[in-house]
Amino acid sequence: MAILKSKDIAKMANKEIETKIDELKLELLKSRAATKKTGKSNTREIKRTIAKLLTFKRVLEMKNKPVEKKIEVKAENKMKGAKK
Repeated sequence: MAILKSKDIAKMANKEIETKIDELKLELLKSRAATKKTGKSNTREIKRTIAKLLTFKRVLEMKNKPVEKKIEVKAENKMKGAKK
């Protein structure tokens, strides 16, 4: 269950991503407990999937934010540099 491909994540909505992150965090806890008993571990795989989901979530947030503020800040910085 822990492996999710980028194509599949890109199709998900923001709420789906959040619920999947919660599920994977719970699975990570279970995996750590099972590792102590059996010695087999898939924590690396789960952590990578969580990181992918968080990255896609951040990208979605960045797409929804207005870009104008960044442009204004860059323009102000250029103007300050020109005055010196």
